[in-house]
Amino acid sequence: MKRSIILVVCAMSWLFVANTHAAISYQPHKRVHNKIDASEDKETVFVTSLMQKMTLAEKIGQLSQYVGGELLTGPQSDALSDSLFVHGMVGSILNVGGVEKLRKLQEKNMQLSRLKIPILFAFDVIHGYKTIFPTPLAESCSWDLNLMYETAKAAAVEASASGIHWTFAPMVDIARDPRWGRIVEGAGEDTYLACKIADARVRGFQWNLGAPNSVYACAKHFVAYGAPQAGRDYAPVDLSLSTLAEVYLPPFKACVDAGVKTFMSAFNSVNGVPATGNRWLMTDVLRNKWQFNGFVVSDWNAVQELKAHGVAETDKDAALLAFNAGVDMNMTDGLYNRCLEEAVHRGQVDMQAIDAAVERILRAKYALGLFDNPYRFLDAKRECREVRSANITALARKAASSSMVLLKNDHNMLPLSKQTKRIALIGPLANNRSEVMGSWKARGDEKDVVTVLEGIKNKLGNNVTVTYVQGCDFLKPSTQEFSAAFEAAQQSDVVIAVVGEKALMSGESRSRAILRLPGQQEALLDTLKKAGKPLVVVLMNGRPLCLEKIDKQADALLEAWFPGTQCGNAVADILFGDVTPSAKLTASFPLTEGQIPNYYNYKRSGRPGDMPYSSTARHIDVPNKNLYPFGYGLSYTSFAYGKMQCASQFDADGVLQVAVDVTNKGNVDGEEIVQLYVADKVASMVRPVKELKGFKKVFIPKGDTKHVEFTLHARDLGFWDNNMQYIVEPGTFTIMVGANSEDLQQQDVVWDGKEKQ
Repeated sequence: MKRSIILVVCAMSWLFVANTHAAISYQPHKRVHNKIDASEDKETVFVTSLMQKMTLAEKIGQLSQYVGGELLTGPQSDALSDSLFVHGMVGSILNVGGVEKLRKLQEKNMQLSRLKIPILFAFDVIHGYKTIFPTPLAESCSWDLNLMYETAKAAAVEASASGIHWTFAPMVDIARDPRWGRIVEGAGEDTYLACKIADARVRGFQWNLGAPNSVYACAKHFVAYGAPQAGRDYAPVDLSLSTLAEVYLPPFKACVDAGVKTFMSAFNSVNGVPATGNRWLMTDVLRNKWQFNGFVVSDWNAVQELKAHGVAETDKDAALLAFNAGVDMNMTDGLYNRCLEEAVHRGQVDMQAIDAAVERILRAKYALGLFDNPYRFLDAKRECREVRSANITALARKAASSSMVLLKNDHNMLPLSKQTKRIALIGPLANNRSEVMGSWKARGDEKDVVTVLEGIKNKLGNNVTVTYVQGCDFLKPSTQEFSAAFEAAQQSDVVIAVVGEKALMSGESRSRAILRLPGQQEALLDTLKKAGKPLVVVLMNGRPLCLEKIDKQADALLEAWFPGTQCGNAVADILFGDVTPSAKLTASFPLTEGQIPNYYNYKRSGRPGDMPYSSTARHIDVPNKNLYPFGYGLSYTSFAYGKMQCASQFDADGVLQVAVDVTNKGNVDGEEIVQLYVADKVASMVRPVKELKGFKKVFIPKGDTKHVEFTLHARDLGFWDNNMQYIVEPGTFTIMVGANSEDLQQQDVVWDGKEKQ
């Protein structure tokens, strides 16, 4: 029987909010805040005065963003011409970095434009600017929110020192399908963890707003971009409203709560409506429900692509659809400049809506101090001092080692002894500088990268003989170097094989249907295994791969992801025990592609896959499990969990304390990520088999025991229904604590639905 619903909060209205018509003359836009402080009042006076001087064309110009590279490297492009500067029709420029280049662009703007409104400079600073940190998926595996705050902050310091005002990060799309290439850019498959990481990264990028050493963050891609059909980038997305509200929207709400200043609309359609033309999402939900008061930018050419979606016939139709939906700034295709002025005069676009969008962008520029000094981010001395500083380099090394997941370690093969005399180092990534930075490497320079070969030599000096053989390429069929690799392996004490993907096998428009090691790399590992020496496999890739065969070949398996600038030093730190691995997976590794998507928190079925007969939710040729589950990762020590401690029911305040003692049973200090999961046993809608609701990363010295506590609130037990209402129902809940999403102890707890008022 369906239980009574006792709590309903945060309902998302489906009512269409119509524009109200206003006079052409500018009136200040009402702010969300009840009070305006002195600085805000000064800002309002300035912006109001400026907008009263602006022509309609100049206002629309502030809503237009262009690519800046062609202006400086070759003949001027048609898109970004001197004429646009003269008419004040450039609000922002992207994809140019470095003080010298950006100063030229700002000078051109200030010289040619009538009102001298500064340009906002944007760049894809995804996981570092010059110093490249591990890719976001890799870094999420650290489960270290403070670390992710610090790396975002460091990226902001470097980017702003090179003149950048705004990054298109963090990407907070939930990704449950590793075929999708942009899984590399997010935080994995779990919504709870992704919300925490989104908050940390937004606060990191925006750590010191108003000063020229932080940048505006951008929550992207709004929304459900990570759930395309068949894992193909840009493909349509069809979701129930409950799944949209429960899985895909919360990380964006976390960004709003963290104070994010900008949003980016998604390329995909959501339930038949392209996100870039979806007024319900960008106006009803984002602005009216969530009270977001920053501005929204489209993705690259996404406005013009509304025609390809088949919802707009002409460029003008596309521009009207996107702007009226709530896209304030148009990236790259120039349609706003070409189409919106006439549309205003024809009454197809509300002038008040134009003014509101322009005001949001001008306020963003004002808050950065650009009206006082358009060049305040353009300090060449600071750029030399703060880009690739010693502190940031050290942070990159720490982030890389903290993100590496030890997947297998038979017979304690790792850490390797520093007294090892002969090492065979094999593989296309063993001495590679470019690929190990991963996709979206901003202005990372391969000359700054430490390779694995260099890292091992840095670690061991002249006391070891390292024989390096590439072995094979990523894609070429040649096995010509197999014999040299086999000979090097035979002559070694240990074989270290560094294999994986090329950087651009993941990332935007880099979906893969086959998730095996590309090229001849599996065959190379077969050859190395025949040498009969201990085989350590180091993986570098941007997504979960299907590794069942590699798991059988390797004595030890380290998922290093794409570690970034300090790649080799960080790998050596792990392999030789100067850092004890502590990372755990934030995306499940399937046995085979046919299981995908196979995330940990799947919903129950009437015929569960664990039933002991054939008519059940399963494949007949592969078991219902992942090779490596969500939350999994090994250490160089072992942790023993005591009995979970919690009451049999929530208290009168709707609170449950959950605790467990964790003991480090090994011979080295280590960190353990203790995880808390909850399952609703009976609900009015089908619920997941379990859901992450808390985690603690704790340092435990060898031989010590730590008492780990969680506080669970009744409101954490709820879910979103298909009316997009959040409901919490009384009943019995299974509380689970353990080392990963499968290795858990559990206890049933009752919440009676009664709380003190």
